[in-house]
Amino acid sequence: MSQTATATATAIAPPRRIAALALPALVVLAAEPLYVLVDTAVVGHLGRVPLAALAVGGTVMTLTAWLGTVLAYGITGRAARRFGSGDRAAAVAEGVQASWLALGVGVLVALAMQLGGGALARTLAGGGDDVAGAAAQWLRIAALGAPGLLLAAAGNGWLRGIQDTRRPLVFVLAPNLLSALLCPLLVYPAGLGLAGSAVANAVAQTVSGALFAAALVRERVSLRPRPRLIRQQLALSRDLLVRGVAFQASFLSATAVAARFGAAAVGAHQIALQLWFFTALVLDALAIAAQALIGAALGAGDAAGARALARRFALLGGVAGIGFAVLIAAGAGVVPSWFSSDPQVREQAMVAWPWFVAMQPLAGVVFALDGVLIGAGDVRYLRNLTIVAALGGFLPAIWLAHGLDLGLGGIWAGLTLFIVIRLVALLLRLRSGGWAVTGAVR
Repeated sequence: MSQTATATATAIAPPRRIAALALPALVVLAAEPLYVLVDTAVVGHLGRVPLAALAVGGTVMTLTAWLGTVLAYGITGRAARRFGSGDRAAAVAEGVQASWLALGVGVLVALAMQLGGGALARTLAGGGDDVAGAAAQWLRIAALGAPGLLLAAAGNGWLRGIQDTRRPLVFVLAPNLLSALLCPLLVYPAGLGLAGSAVANAVAQTVSGALFAAALVRERVSLRPRPRLIRQQLALSRDLLVRGVAFQASFLSATAVAARFGAAAVGAHQIALQLWFFTALVLDALAIAAQALIGAALGAGDAAGARALARRFALLGGVAGIGFAVLIAAGAGVVPSWFSSDPQVREQAMVAWPWFVAMQPLAGVVFALDGVLIGAGDVRYLRNLTIVAALGGFLPAIWLAHGLDLGLGGIWAGLTLFIVIRLVALLLRLRSGGWAVTGAVR
């Protein structure tokens, strides 16, 4: 990196500025999983059937939240470009259109769950009438919060794009805290049982969505829907959605293969995979900062600064990954025992552990560069890369591991291959500079 590029990157994003974007994003990302843990703990004391029903209904709402994340990631880059070009009103206008899109999808989800929630719950519950009935009731109530949930996701997107991280922190944390207080009160003293959990979810999500909507109104921009802009956002979200489906198919396949190696293997795989998802959550906060800052730099016409920033984020991602690798390696003999007392599960976890440690620095760079390219609007490249890496690397590797009876080590070698393919392709894309297209829109 030249001295000029280094100076440009430092001027655009000193370490304090990156931290100011990444740390609040991390808290927002962690708020929902932490609330789910609280909700699970409260409902778990009602018995086996309510807990199973929560698991079934919660899966559907988790998928809805994932759709919101896709929308948020897409809008951050678009709003950041407008903001970087000096047109804050246009950046907020992106948020207006994303919010209309989110509201429309949220209403459709809520209506679909009222009409088809029972059938969906029976399908997911596998025919268990008690669980299916309880899950359908929970789902119909909780789905009323879907419009608020998706409005909050859109709000996170445009506010990150204009580099405002304070309001999303408040707008997400406060409703989640409210819900954490409401849930046990509604479930037990109020006597609503499982339905109380659903009401608490819907209330929190609706309050959060209303706070983000009110923030838009206070910006004093036109709130009129603009179909052309919504179509552009849909195209971007479509590419991110396809990319996400490739990820989901890959991880579901890995779990299916692990299950064929026995209960101990799939249990150990679940432990390592959930820990890997946790590290990904932390690294995603860095990727969100990259989305906002890269988009702003390109919107301002500063391609050289954007390229310098991309290299800085790749370095930061690698450093964070090394830090995780050290911690995970140090915890090898201890961490698996936190999740299972079964010696066979712990033994199988040690099979996956070296791969888990080794991939951390590579994954740190990959996640950071994912954020760079999303911020640049280079989402089609990311979509194609993920499909190629999944179909050409990960899936053949893990099913070969099954065919050759390579066990859990073969599955995690396949996951490492998935990361390596993406890393090489992302570094080549970074070097080419083809992603660094300047202007308020790509």
